[in-house]
Amino acid sequence: MPDPTLHNVFDAILKYGHDEDFVPRVDEDFIPTGAPAGSKEKIDTLAERIRMGYPLWHDEDRVDYSGLTGAVRPRD
Repeated sequence: MPDPTLHNVFDAILKYGHDEDFVPRVDEDFIPTGAPAGSKEKIDTLAERIRMGYPLWHDEDRVDYSGLTGAVRPRD
């Protein structure tokens, strides 16, 4: 049974010394991100999910780089 006093996995580790029983919360605010892997936006989204007690990954997060364009830096 989830402990309602725990806000995120870090609270669980501080309280119990492990995260084995921590259950992330999932509600209407847990939404997917279209940010590509490795981008600052994706990293910030993952960090915020952990702080908020959500699962790290959403089933509908972007899984590839299709449709993206990137800047090309000229060589010196």
